[in-house]
Amino acid sequence: MCRLFGMSAGDRQVEAKFWLLNAPDSMVEEGGRNPDGAGIGWFDAGTEPHLQKQAGPAPQDQAFLTDAATVTASTVVTHVRDATAGSATVANAHPFLVDGLLVAHNGGFADPDAVMAQLGDYARFVQGDTDSERYAALIAKEAAARDGDIGAGILAAATWISQNVPMYSLNVVVIKDHRLWALRYPDERALHLARRVVRPATGAPDDSWSGSSQVAQHQVAANSETPIVVVASERIDGDDDWRMLQPGELVAVDDDLTITARLALRRTPARLLHLAGRDPNDEAF
Repeated sequence: MCRLFGMSAGDRQVEAKFWLLNAPDSMVEEGGRNPDGAGIGWFDAGTEPHLQKQAGPAPQDQAFLTDAATVTASTVVTHVRDATAGSATVANAHPFLVDGLLVAHNGGFADPDAVMAQLGDYARFVQGDTDSERYAALIAKEAAARDGDIGAGILAAATWISQNVPMYSLNVVVIKDHRLWALRYPDERALHLARRVVRPATGAPDDSWSGSSQVAQHQVAANSETPIVVVASERIDGDDDWRMLQPGELVAVDDDLTITARLALRRTPARLLHLAGRDPNDEAF
């Protein structure tokens, strides 16, 4: 099962090293269990997307480790891949950059050719052979058709897939500029959200910090305490403020870190697939 992580600091910038490398269940730690590709996508102070991807396990790729240690960004999305469709290639690794959006998906669906046909001109963005990249392109297409409303594009894409092809999960994190969106749909895979406040880097852990001692080690490129919002398929640390998104819940995080959440998809998928494995709702950190 793939793993997703997204972070937003709004219009400020932070280093993502803690979450990607040092947290108790960091993306590199998860990458050792999901060896078929890894990637980091981010936006810094500007509006140009940045992307670094690789085909193999995250812990074995020096470029991934270097970027994870040095990325300073306002929004970040990362993914480690356990392939269910498509080979282990760079083109098939997440996130996908489509029409200015950075998109990572956890889940899967059948009949990717039907989705490809639905893409029309947006099929030009598909470089690999995964269902996930087709989902990313459909999100971009539907958002463009709705005057750039990315949340509406996510819902339209997920609705079309859920009603037209067999599927088991369309969990997705999308970032653009200083904004982040996350959808959990339906109930087959977990997706969590938490708020944090982290302090500026001091060169050493701050044992006086009243929050998590682990979070206190997060290195922040700021001159004052910085609030962030994090989204993760698995809880990254043991703090008790993680909230599991409801099935069908869409979350949007604006550049001022305002969180808007709504139960947006209520229809049951037309042909829901159930994969073997542990229930993501019965997890313990």
